[in-house]
Amino acid sequence: MRDAGLDRAIDAAGGVAQLARKIGIAQPSVSNWNRVPAQRVIAVETATGVSRAELRPDLYDGRAMPQDAVDPVDAARGQEYALLAALLSSAPPKKLLDQIARLSDDATTLGRAHAALAEAASRAVASDVEREYFDLFVGLGRGELLPYASYYLTGFLNERPLSRLRDDLASLGIERVENHFEPEDHAATLCEIMAGLAAGRFPASEQAQRAFFAKHVAPWMGRLFADMEKAASAGFYRSVGALGRLFLEIEAEAFTFAN
Repeated sequence: MRDAGLDRAIDAAGGVAQLARKIGIAQPSVSNWNRVPAQRVIAVETATGVSRAELRPDLYDGRAMPQDAVDPVDAARGQEYALLAALLSSAPPKKLLDQIARLSDDATTLGRAHAALAEAASRAVASDVEREYFDLFVGLGRGELLPYASYYLTGFLNERPLSRLRDDLASLGIERVENHFEPEDHAATLCEIMAGLAAGRFPASEQAQRAFFAKHVAPWMGRLFADMEKAASAGFYRSVGALGRLFLEIEAEAFTFAN
């Protein structure tokens, strides 16, 4: 039986098939959900406008992780990863583009990247960005970019990096969504996981976070974002690539100093 949050999301999207299309996964996956999986909450919120607190109150109502228990820096990191996850999981609808267009420049290098993304969002047309996302990540047969760790690290999909990731997710108690066919080493899923680790939704020590980042994110995802910046199909996503590349450089430096 579906929970109330999932029912609201399906109604807002116009049906199961429409929700699946909006978040870029197969319809049978959504059909088999009883509630929105933790790693899909941000994408569903973005696609439907139903708040994360409505979708998963067990994760976002403040009881699972009191707000004052999360360091403000980690909360900001979680928000950054969540934004990247939303943009990598599906094309942003107009509502999200409008929200991004209101990002402000705080005079830091990351702030300037936010301002550039905000400017790109203010000029973007949602239907054009949807086509851009298709050309970049889906395509007829395949997109211009393949945002998977296995591909970037071995040149092939579903290789050893994916099996190592699955082992580490199991050790962290993060389960694969039943009937979800997208490999877990997709960049959007990894950003969702990092968002959950940073914000405390997936309990893990700082050392475990650092190890996960070093093993599953740092070796390849910066290259994906750099490729996005210069991709022939990229317009709006050129600014996404610049933000993602810079943010991961900051993360890598911060984890190094934390040693």
